[in-house]
Amino acid sequence: MDITLDTLQPFQDTLPTPPVLRPKKTDDNEDCVNVLQICLRNVKVKLHAQLPETGLWSYQGSIPGPTIEVNRGEKVRVDWINHLQGHVPYRAFIATTGSAEPPQNDAGPSGGVPQPNLDSVTPWTVVHLHGAKTEADSDGWPENAAFPNQSQLVQYTNNQNSAMLWYHDHAMATTRLNVYAGLSGLWIIRDAEERALGLVPKSDEAEFEIPLVIQDRNLDTEANGKLNGALVYKVETDVMEFFGPVTLVNGKIWPFKEVEARQYRLRVLNASNARVYRLVLIDDNGTPCNSMIKQIGTDQGLLGAPVSFANDEGIILAPAERADLIINFANFKGKNLRWVNTATAPYNGNDPPVVPGVSDAMNRLKYPNVMQFRVSNKPVTDKFTLPASLAKSYTRITHDNFQHKQHRLIALVEDTINNMLFLNELIELGLGKNPPLNQPVFELKNKDGTLSRYYTGAHLFPDMINWFAESGSNEVWRFLNLTGDTHPIHIHLVKFQALSRQVFDVTDTSTHYDPLSGYLDTVGKPPVSYVADGTLDANERGWKDNIRVNPGEIVSVGMNFAEYTGRYVYHCHILEHEDAGMMRPFVVLPANILMFMGMDGMHM
Repeated sequence: MDITLDTLQPFQDTLPTPPVLRPKKTDDNEDCVNVLQICLRNVKVKLHAQLPETGLWSYQGSIPGPTIEVNRGEKVRVDWINHLQGHVPYRAFIATTGSAEPPQNDAGPSGGVPQPNLDSVTPWTVVHLHGAKTEADSDGWPENAAFPNQSQLVQYTNNQNSAMLWYHDHAMATTRLNVYAGLSGLWIIRDAEERALGLVPKSDEAEFEIPLVIQDRNLDTEANGKLNGALVYKVETDVMEFFGPVTLVNGKIWPFKEVEARQYRLRVLNASNARVYRLVLIDDNGTPCNSMIKQIGTDQGLLGAPVSFANDEGIILAPAERADLIINFANFKGKNLRWVNTATAPYNGNDPPVVPGVSDAMNRLKYPNVMQFRVSNKPVTDKFTLPASLAKSYTRITHDNFQHKQHRLIALVEDTINNMLFLNELIELGLGKNPPLNQPVFELKNKDGTLSRYYTGAHLFPDMINWFAESGSNEVWRFLNLTGDTHPIHIHLVKFQALSRQVFDVTDTSTHYDPLSGYLDTVGKPPVSYVADGTLDANERGWKDNIRVNPGEIVSVGMNFAEYTGRYVYHCHILEHEDAGMMRPFVVLPANILMFMGMDGMHM
């Protein structure tokens, strides 16, 4: 039988578990650093029982890569060795937009033209351990990538709270292509606090903690429409983000997992290029049942207390966000449950939920299934009790109790001429100061009615570095979204907490930004004005390294630049946006070095 997307059956494959690597010290020296060699190599895998094998790029031959599990403070040196061959293992197309069913939901290149220069893209890669507090030379600077037969030798100290991090490619301008080809994997840090809560499974209970790496993909076809097993990468002309019609979990399309009628810990990562997931758990009748789920942790570790969900609320995960969940199957013996995605694409934080199971092609949700859980009938004994309080180390920070040295403002803007997106660093004007070179001034009307005045410091990645943070200091960064989509913003090196969301009137956004000069300007125009306080969800109040910024919002985050110095980056984690320019560098320096350089920590 010729297999097409419409005849590809869900829940045919058992959910696989990535192999686990646990580095061990090799002698009694406390300073001994364990060395891992992880090879990047071509691999062929079956993404679905009905499909031929698919050619991909892998870490150590695994899709996703092996889960590396370490203890807090355990130093690990990794030699990432590039043994990849050939060019990216798929075809890529730019498709038109506006049909009743977007071309992205068709397999193959129908309606598209080949993306230029893809054949010249060699396997040039660099690994970033996302969420790690890492020395600068081990962080995976985008320009420090390696060709085939070269390697990247780095060290991770893992000196941070228990959390599920992840590693992935971070090469300049090709991150979207390399991650789509398969280059991602999990990194789990354990600590004493997590163990004291009974959350770390014993060796004979490992099956009750399940890592879930969620990614959307598209499948290529032959001329007759038959799926040939290969991937295809396709974006639309006016939505230059990738949204694929099928969902992979741990490298399988729409898998199933047999579970007992008890509690499980699910460690969930959205590793997609651009798609946001709103995960809703439903039974065979389509009835939502999310109240059986508790969230106990976010990107950077455990919350202070579990967070509950309403039955139809759903769990929102933007690209690179993680959720640490306890899910209780006790009341569903002998039943099948499935996770479906009800978020639209592109996502804007304010779109109506899509009815599960109903085709919604214009929102790129023709196939909303994510995975299925098959609950056993057999009786079980579950001794685990979820504590009412979790991480005692967790402290909620606010604007009032967070003493910080700097405020910084970043505007997220879009260049409609060249289809690029930028992080515009806005530098605040003090009283009596004028912007350099008579640059235009951007005004923000605050909640209290006062005006803050800014000039544009930089917006392109190669522009000069404006921001120098003082090592050990606290800072508050504010992200203002002047585009129409939600942007998940990731800051390297630090963990942070979201302090607030505020809604602003951005009606005149198109007149505020000049794509030719890169300047933001409100001279002779209304300022961007405060409208109302927004809402931080309960599960957004933990320690994070990724935060969603919805259109018209300013989201404020507080962080501390402790321990390491050097050059890092921050960027949108929609990979197409990152590659299109929505990324900027910053530098952390000791206070005395900043003083010797005659700098105030804000800009030169």
